[in-house]
Amino acid sequence: MFGGPGKAISERLSNLEDHLRVEHPELLEVVGTYRDLDRVLYGMGLLSNEESLATRIPWFPLIAILGTFSSGKSTFINHYVNEKLQSTGNQAVDDKFTVICYGPEEQRRTLPGTALDADPRFPFFGMSDEIDKVAAGEGKRIDSYLQLKTTPSAAVKGKILIDSPGFDADDQRRSILRLTDHIVDLADLVLILFDARHPEPGAMQDTLEHLVKGTVNRTDARKFLYILNQIDTAAREDNPEEVVAAWQRAVAQAGLSSGPFFTIYNERAAVPIEDVALRRRFESKRDRDLAEIGRRIDDVEMERSYRIVRVLETVLNEIESEALPALRRALTRWRKRTVIGDLVWAGVVVAGMAVWFYLRGLDGYLSAWHTLREYAPAHLVAAAVLVLAGFGLHLAVRQGAAKSVAASLPDKAGQMGLNLRAAFLRNTPGWRSQYRPDPVGWGRRTGKRLKEIRQSLARHVQRFNDLYTDPSGRRAAARAAAVAAEAEAPPATAVTADSGKEPENRE
Repeated sequence: MFGGPGKAISERLSNLEDHLRVEHPELLEVVGTYRDLDRVLYGMGLLSNEESLATRIPWFPLIAILGTFSSGKSTFINHYVNEKLQSTGNQAVDDKFTVICYGPEEQRRTLPGTALDADPRFPFFGMSDEIDKVAAGEGKRIDSYLQLKTTPSAAVKGKILIDSPGFDADDQRRSILRLTDHIVDLADLVLILFDARHPEPGAMQDTLEHLVKGTVNRTDARKFLYILNQIDTAAREDNPEEVVAAWQRAVAQAGLSSGPFFTIYNERAAVPIEDVALRRRFESKRDRDLAEIGRRIDDVEMERSYRIVRVLETVLNEIESEALPALRRALTRWRKRTVIGDLVWAGVVVAGMAVWFYLRGLDGYLSAWHTLREYAPAHLVAAAVLVLAGFGLHLAVRQGAAKSVAASLPDKAGQMGLNLRAAFLRNTPGWRSQYRPDPVGWGRRTGKRLKEIRQSLARHVQRFNDLYTDPSGRRAAARAAAVAAEAEAPPATAVTADSGKEPENRE
């Protein structure tokens, strides 16, 4: 039987649907599919009914800009939004993650981290609790880690940009690393910037390890763009191509053997390149790379739609191929430990009785038998007490075995943090049989429900394909026909009193 969401989470999902109904109606039906999958997870205990998968992902297109100190992240953002929104400089100028979104007012606003921590529409909802898990007490200082800035720039309409503080894997606190990993997991596009002015990229190996190595084997590795910024400084080198090659080797050593690697610079802050041919070569490469980066940013909204559906598919696969087998293995271990525990205490009781009879001999055995016949009711009561005591011992063994198995299970597993430990413990109360073949909440009905959800995902993808593609060319042909018909239509003419028509006699 499926569980239902709590009141608070139901209100959040309703607010999300209200927002999507106005801003992104193509995603409205997807929320319903999230609700359906939530119910399956509630029934299995993999998700608390005060949570929802829908609140664990950003519904806005999300672009993260990460990089080392002085790698030009803020300059890149200022260029993109066409205003000086972020402070720039050669040293660390901002020690917070800055979330940038559109604001219709001309007045730019900077809001504290609480504005992000308490709003489920943003990717940092509830982040203070997550920070507390890795650094106790730091969650109350959420304003020291996050801030929200608004801009009227049309470039960020429908998107969220995140500017990270300068990344230094040696010195950053665990909380910063936790936030960085959180952003990387949620983002639709991740720009990783490096500073070409540092001639020895090997000195940045620790940073490269964290920013690059963890991205290589991801299924969404395509969303990472590696950008060597301020490449104009290489124009002074005898062999500028070697600067790029050195960085590519450094990134390859961190585990990335292939992928998009761009070289750009900001023309306003660039060093003069006297050689005309060299300057044109640098400008041409920069313009091509900036155009490609811009195209990828523009495609984020489209990719966001597929990403939201892909999350559901990932969770479905995790349930069937990871969570369900893990729960079955855990239940098998629990049953074995319980049986062994029962055999141990039962063996102790039997051995104790055998020793007693052995010490009393045959006379003791016959005496016990005659006593049992003479005082049968009292001994029946004693037997019932022994049975109850045995059942109590069984329950104690059963719960002890459950706790030992649960300790080996994670409370967050997979991409969306499914709670395997809670799901396992859902099966262990005393009134549930320990010999059930499947975990609680799983059965033919659940399997059928998951199949229906997969079919819903296919329909969502088809709708998105209809929005963004036109394989048959029918829509393009229809638009062309409509334009042609409009061009051929005679212009409408207004009839006036001067047109020669006799005025109607209204007398």
